[in-house]
Amino acid sequence: MSYLQSSYPLIAKRAIAKQTYDFTIHCPEIAVQSRAGQFVHIRVPGHTLRRPISICGIDAAKGNIRIVFEVRGSGTDEMAKFNVGDQVDILGPLGNGFTLLGSDKKALVVGGGIGVPPMVEVAKHYGENATAVIGFRSASAVILEEDFAAMGCDVRLCTDDGTRGHKGFVTDMVRQRLSEGAADIIYACGPTPMLKSVAEVAKEYGVRCQVSLEERMGCGIGACLVCACKIAAEKGEAMKHVCKDGPVFEAETVIFDK
Repeated sequence: MSYLQSSYPLIAKRAIAKQTYDFTIHCPEIAVQSRAGQFVHIRVPGHTLRRPISICGIDAAKGNIRIVFEVRGSGTDEMAKFNVGDQVDILGPLGNGFTLLGSDKKALVVGGGIGVPPMVEVAKHYGENATAVIGFRSASAVILEEDFAAMGCDVRLCTDDGTRGHKGFVTDMVRQRLSEGAADIIYACGPTPMLKSVAEVAKEYGVRCQVSLEERMGCGIGACLVCACKIAAEKGEAMKHVCKDGPVFEAETVIFDK
């Protein structure tokens, strides 16, 4: 795994929902190496451990990456205080990303909550051949819908409370889309229960599925055991690092805890 560590300028910042921020960072060396589904590890002043944040967008030509994150604790709260012009200490790109097929293939990108941002770069590859199924708690939490629409994707929005789009789970919309026609692959990122359900639907319809797991991380490079997960192996099961071996895995190999 090849990665870099340095400080880079934050060149754009905006709040896109309550406690949710969109950063653009100018880091040419990292941008040119980044792939859809990878993440960066960001150093936060006053905190020992870095914060892993999925890469939302990559512009290798301009040398920029885009990250979108939600404030969930003291570390991300401190990150939210960064301002344009500040230097951001980044380790990355890290992890193994999604496998992208030919752009003419039919893809479903499925995201739940803060699992939606890494789906943007995947959807960009497929454009109008992608269906984006995105789910949130309520209308006030919806993010990035316009990004998927701008790329020509068929966007299907779900909210838990029904204040926007379909009231219910993303799996409802995944089933509906698959009932309308075949798909070549499904990509998903979000809470573990959602990933498990999407994997089950993919198996039912015989569609290849890749999932990006969300786990707490320590080092981000596979040196510690904080982000261990269970993966099916030839002889039972094996423990893998989400940061180094993932975060993307073939859904059929992941052993989801019951």
